[in-house]
Amino acid sequence: MRLLFLCSKNRLRSPTAESIFADHPCTEVDSAGLSKDADIRLSDEQVHWADLILVMEKIHRAKLNQKYGHALKGKKIVVLGIPDNYEFMDEELIAILTKKCAPYLG
Repeated sequence: MRLLFLCSKNRLRSPTAESIFADHPCTEVDSAGLSKDADIRLSDEQVHWADLILVMEKIHRAKLNQKYGHALKGKKIVVLGIPDNYEFMDEELIAILTKKCAPYLG
């Protein structure tokens, strides 16, 4: 399964998710941001690559639909509901991601 994690700037939440699930068996992961100033901006290739797209907030789903709606047919998108209140690799963020992503990791 290929998981794509999205947040705004790809600096804190989505790279943390990518890091903690990088070695999960039978899973490939990637991350990107939806803002113009994201460290790694989301690309069409990443959207096509992903089996499951996990966004941190509802606004990210709206932005994803607005810009990439043409490429989302048949894609499952999950809103994790994680606000931008954490630093990269914050222990609380790791615990939240682990719990919220568990149902999708098989």
